[in-house]
Amino acid sequence: MTIIADYVVLASGTSDRHVRAIADAVLYDIKEMGLLPLRRDGTCEAGWIVLDYADTIVHVFHVREREYYDLERLYRGAPVIRASGPVLEDEATKY
Repeated sequence: MTIIADYVVLASGTSDRHVRAIADAVLYDIKEMGLLPLRRDGTCEAGWIVLDYADTIVHVFHVREREYYDLERLYRGAPVIRASGPVLEDEATKY
């Protein structure tokens, strides 16, 4: 679907603190595997953070920014891989 990455991960937080915590957890867990992002952009105060791991791009949005930017529309038709961890019920049935 895109030449910029093999995988695009979209995640949502319900507050600035939640967005930061999600991004920090991703950074920590992937760093434990020996990988650092090539780039990091955005801030929790702006309502979004993007982490670029070359073949995987991780977008962490505040719920309102995720709805506004609606990146899902760009990838309609792409295969969806659901997270294996806990997923909020409304998020699991939304797409």
